[in-house]
Amino acid sequence: MKKIFAAVLGMALAVPAFAQVSPVGLWRSQDDKTGEAKAEIRISDAAGGLSGRIEKTLKKGAEDHPNCTECKDDRKDKPIVGLDIIRGGKKEADKDVWSGGKIIDPENGKEYRASFTPVDGGAKLEVRGYLGPFWRTQTWQRVN
Repeated sequence: MKKIFAAVLGMALAVPAFAQVSPVGLWRSQDDKTGEAKAEIRISDAAGGLSGRIEKTLKKGAEDHPNCTECKDDRKDKPIVGLDIIRGGKKEADKDVWSGGKIIDPENGKEYRASFTPVDGGAKLEVRGYLGPFWRTQTWQRVN
């Protein structure tokens, strides 16, 4: 009986760990130059593709630019808080990588092809934006 209880308890504790190896959740991004916390982004899985929006800005002086004035599409002049910055991205077969989506940088309005890779058991998320053959990777921290 004790062995059965231990096995069930072990499986119950393992399930949340497996559920976290996904880009879905709340993440804190950092400024590439200063390392300062920049924003909290909530990523969800919407109709089989990722969707991510800014829930909160954390960067000092962020209130100076409350709208995405640099955006060129339907996000033009929309508030930064609540802005949909990730659109699309599906899990690759047999990999913990979500690709095929796009991410926008509201500071400059540029949209990039993107991939999302959970690392460190889902505690961090490598967000890679591609522009042609070039890319830049940021590491976001999961917010509990």
